[in-house]
Amino acid sequence: MSGPIDGQALDALLSPEGQTLLSELAVEAPSKSGGIALITRLRKRYSATLVAAAIETAELRRRAQSKFTNAARMYFTRAGLEQASSERMARHHASRYQPFERIADLCCGIGGDLIGLAEHRHVRAVDIDPVHLRMARLNAEANGVAQSLETLLGDVREVALGDAGAVFIDPARRSADKRFSTGDSEPSLAWCFGVAERGTPVGVKAAPGLRSAVVPTGWEMEFVSERRELKECVLWSPSLATSARRATILPECHALTERADAHLEIRDPGRFLIDPDGAVTRAGLVKELGMMLGDCWQIDDQVAFLSSERAVETPFGRTLEIAASEPWALSRLKEALRGLNVGTVDIRKRGSAVDVEDLQRRLKLSGSRAATVVLTRVRDKPWMFVCFPAEPSEG
Repeated sequence: MSGPIDGQALDALLSPEGQTLLSELAVEAPSKSGGIALITRLRKRYSATLVAAAIETAELRRRAQSKFTNAARMYFTRAGLEQASSERMARHHASRYQPFERIADLCCGIGGDLIGLAEHRHVRAVDIDPVHLRMARLNAEANGVAQSLETLLGDVREVALGDAGAVFIDPARRSADKRFSTGDSEPSLAWCFGVAERGTPVGVKAAPGLRSAVVPTGWEMEFVSERRELKECVLWSPSLATSARRATILPECHALTERADAHLEIRDPGRFLIDPDGAVTRAGLVKELGMMLGDCWQIDDQVAFLSSERAVETPFGRTLEIAASEPWALSRLKEALRGLNVGTVDIRKRGSAVDVEDLQRRLKLSGSRAATVVLTRVRDKPWMFVCFPAEPSEG
């Protein structure tokens, strides 16, 4: 069995015995079938506390490989890894701080953002959790940036920023046993905004579901997707903001910003349907995307789908070719799927009240093709599309 990593467990992991055991587990990881047998063997040579901590660390290191190049040499807690920025995100955050030689990383956690922030500047890292703060330094060492790091244990609301020219804050959005409601954090967003009111440039990492109404005027809301999954909303104070709303797509760092003249026609669906990335829809930049792509329009003024007569390739969404387009009716959908020889469907909906799980049970498909069923609205009427991946047109 694995166990949570506390200060005692971290001490054990850092001992010569702990390092030897972690090296063993890097070669022979516990499996579902042989995990108990492995644990039994290990407990004959190591303490139960060390075995539990090492197995937990080995598992978290495997999970962290999608976030960190050097995950195999880093240290995590489950909550710390979940909230930590990936190194791609960390470097993206750090790009806003190019003019500053010294910054403060408040609520640094296990140090995910330190990897990017400390590459080219001195960072004062502050956290109230002593285990996370120790891990932040260990992880900075694993990534070769510890020489630019100063750590400070304490409540970020009470520590001095020193000579830091700017601040990055990643407030806790969950406790040890539960996730906070969207917009709630510790320290609060109101406190984070107050830091900027004292004249310090501030970036705040927040949940992607954050409502724009809570963000002060002049701040930028940047919605970030990584590998087509919406991950976060970063709030940039007026001195760091470059636009009121931005959608960013990682790892390539494509960016889409608002336009004052953004406008699209509402027309009937064409041959192709464009499904914008979640960062685009949350940032409210669907019209901007349509204008950037050209020859696109909306099919409903309240729905975030675009349509076109040509296949387009864009990092800001995926393009589907429409094989069937009709007003919503279950009988029509079944008929269309049979006629297209569809056996499996991925159902997506926007602006539709249809129960997706119930619909999946009622379709009873037997064809050989895979399709995407889109349930939405066209000119305020319930609508359905059966689609297949589009092949980009030349040019």
